[in-house]
Amino acid sequence: MKVFFHVSLNNFFLLVIFFQFFLTSCSNKEPLKEEVVWDKEKSIELNKVITLEEKIDIKIFLERHRDWRMVETGSGLQYYIYEHGSGRKAKPGVSVDITYKVMTLDEKLCYQTGEDEVLEVKIDHSEIETGLQEGLKQMSVGDKAKMIIPSHLAHGLTGDYNKIPPLTPILIDVQLVEIL
Repeated sequence: MKVFFHVSLNNFFLLVIFFQFFLTSCSNKEPLKEEVVWDKEKSIELNKVITLEEKIDIKIFLERHRDWRMVETGSGLQYYIYEHGSGRKAKPGVSVDITYKVMTLDEKLCYQTGEDEVLEVKIDHSEIETGLQEGLKQMSVGDKAKMIIPSHLAHGLTGDYNKIPPLTPILIDVQLVEIL
């Protein structure tokens, strides 16, 4: 009988502790953690910090590639046409064939077209990176260019859910093969 009482007493104490926990956790006391109110100003500040960090990363990357004569657009895209073709200039709404390599700034290869393969892109009307579409409009048939695309013109806050992490600027080496 003594053992039975001991086990029952232990169960009783566990039950008391459970109810005490339940009652105190359901009270209207102040939360232990301070609630953060997120507003437009905090979003703007966060975006400024992210943009500044990316600019620093891009500047450090370009220090290793001083021979690249990059042109920066108003959106933050940087491009350098290192081999000039002699064809027509790409325009919004046209379809073009391109070859490409997509890398992170640590030059880790993420994607590329295969040998004897091209990607057809309709400029300003396709799902490829906004920055790449902007850069293609600076190119003519036969041009080869290097583009540094900040994350807000590439894959943004989410990355591509595969090989490109969130908030990652990318480097694209692209050739405009043909205007269709």
